[in-house]
Amino acid sequence: MPSDASRFPRSSPYWPVVSHPQLRRVLPGLAVSALGDGMAVVAVSWLAIQLAPHEQRGTWIAVAMAAYTLPSAAGTVVFGRLLRGRGGAQLAGWDAILRATALAAIPVAHLFGALTIGLYVVLLAASALLHSWGSAGRFTLIAELLPQRHHLPANAVLSTIGGFATIVGPPLAGLLIAWVGPVWVIAIDAATFAALALTYRLALPAAGSDHRYERDASRTAGFAVIRHNPALLGLLALSLAFFFLFGPVYVAMPIHITDDLHASATLLGAYYTAFGVGGLVGGVVAGHLRRWPLRATTIGIVVGFGITMLPLGLGAPLGVSLPAFALAGLIWAPYMSTSMALFQRSTPIAQLPAVLAANGAVLVLAVPLGTMLGGPLVGAIGARPTMLLCATAIVTVGLVAGGFAIPWRKPRSSGDPAVTELSARR
Repeated sequence: MPSDASRFPRSSPYWPVVSHPQLRRVLPGLAVSALGDGMAVVAVSWLAIQLAPHEQRGTWIAVAMAAYTLPSAAGTVVFGRLLRGRGGAQLAGWDAILRATALAAIPVAHLFGALTIGLYVVLLAASALLHSWGSAGRFTLIAELLPQRHHLPANAVLSTIGGFATIVGPPLAGLLIAWVGPVWVIAIDAATFAALALTYRLALPAAGSDHRYERDASRTAGFAVIRHNPALLGLLALSLAFFFLFGPVYVAMPIHITDDLHASATLLGAYYTAFGVGGLVGGVVAGHLRRWPLRATTIGIVVGFGITMLPLGLGAPLGVSLPAFALAGLIWAPYMSTSMALFQRSTPIAQLPAVLAANGAVLVLAVPLGTMLGGPLVGAIGARPTMLLCATAIVTVGLVAGGFAIPWRKPRSSGDPAVTELSARR
């Protein structure tokens, strides 16, 4: 009789994901690429500091960080007609190729003495143009390869990989920057995306997916699908409000620590580390929520996160607020997994890439817009009241979403042709 230890891996909700013959060959590439992006978070801003005029460093750091993410929103619309109808692996692979190429151009320009702050920002923006499509491709690939019951654990694997990279990547980048400089850390990031692109090419069949995707649609077809589906529209509205209301915390928290607590950046780092560790644990836990009702769980995450943010806004002692912030990270982490699972369940697979790209294009704007609001808000009412206002508003948004029972669309029935075809392939 097999022991409990020998049964454990196969009884885990993650076993069908990590043992899948194709996904198990893609996951290492995703992990390496995520680590490169984790390092780039530090390297992008540090290289901007070195390239920008001294008196304009703050402005150029903000522009560089925005350029590394925000153009993906424009790319969703600009390339919508070209990319709509492509399979998940193809979309993710093209995003990896563009990122590798644009980021590799930065150290090349540096070697030729041609790297200016303006060219640097342009190359960062170019690297981000297909980011929403690449993210949509990864989650579409999960829907293509796995049955519905395994979507949530698979989404959680992607989130956990990203969470681990946000913990390990920045300190590793700090060591490498001190050794070789930020431009070569970006070169490493480019190499990780090249490795990811090669992984997609070698690990997945050249013929691509058997699913039929809609082609020759408008550039905004994904937005149109969301607009006409109450389930998707309600989910997008909830996510948009959730992320937007967290944005001001990025401004309020460092000011609260310096002005109210009279502490150093070390304490700020401790809070973010606690949040990251909590997020890593939450990412692992997310896969075990597959039997929970996804709609209620997703709304509950919003309410729970807002509640755990209240101690910061109320000025609780460090011994309370720091563990609460770690708990906030734990509660936050499953949100992307559960919300993506709802999209995967509520959208015909033929429309899924465009819908997920549209969703990503909207959400990539939410936190930056909230952060922009944080400046004048902190100036008007103070740092701690801003955090209290954000926490209270997040709780309210979650309660409103639950109280009004947003008409989420039910999961597709077994009679849905897309599901029937997918089940037959399994």
